[in-house]
Amino acid sequence: MNQYKQDFIKFMVESEVLRFGDFTLKSGRKAPYFVNTGKYRTGAQISRLGEYYAEAYLEHGVSAKTLIGPAYKGIPLAVSTSIALSRRGVDTGFCFDRKEVKDHGEGGLFVGQELHDGDKVAIIEDVMTSGKALKEVLPKIKSTADVKVEAVLISVDRMEKALESGKSAVQEAYDEYGIKVYSIVSIKDIIEAIETGVIEGEEYLSKMKEYLKTYGAN
Repeated sequence: MNQYKQDFIKFMVESEVLRFGDFTLKSGRKAPYFVNTGKYRTGAQISRLGEYYAEAYLEHGVSAKTLIGPAYKGIPLAVSTSIALSRRGVDTGFCFDRKEVKDHGEGGLFVGQELHDGDKVAIIEDVMTSGKALKEVLPKIKSTADVKVEAVLISVDRMEKALESGKSAVQEAYDEYGIKVYSIVSIKDIIEAIETGVIEGEEYLSKMKEYLKTYGAN
C-alpha cells in the first residue's frame, strides 16, 4: 500500500471520520465500521484532505481541466483539491452546481470555471454509496456543455453491492456511464492497515472481513 494511503487512513482515524463499532447504515445493514466525512471541520483538515485527493488524481493519471464539486459536500473538496494540485504545478479550474438555477446576474447552473464542449472534467465526491449524487449532477453537467467526465474521485470505496444488484456503485458508474471511479483508499486497504499495525482495531478484523464477504460486490 502506498505511503499516502496509510497516512490517509491514520488521518481519518485521527479526525474521527473512520470509526469502528456497531453501526446501522441507511441501507439497514449492520456494519462494524462507519465513515462520516462530516467530521472534517477545520481549515487544517480540509487542506490535508485536498492533498490526498491530489495524490489520487496524479496516481491515476487524471488530466481533467476542471474539477466539479457537487453541492454541497463536494464544494470544499473540489476547491481544496484544486489548491493542492496547484502546489504541484497542476493548475485546474473548479466549479460547483447550484441547487436552484439563478435567473439574474451571470445566471447558469454552475458557479466557478465555465464548462465548454470538449473539456475534460473530474467530479470530486466524498463517498459513493448508491451513485445517487452522480445521477443527479450528470444531467446538469451535460445540459451545460458536452464535456468528457474523465473520472470521479472519492475518499473511500466501501466495495459494497447495491441493495438491488450485485454490483457496487463504483462498478455501476462505469457500466452505466463509462466513468471510472478512483478512491484514495478502499475497505480492503483499511483492513490491511489494521493487519499491519498502521492503525488499531484488530478486535474488529473478523467482523469487517465477514461484512465484506456478505455484502461485498461481485
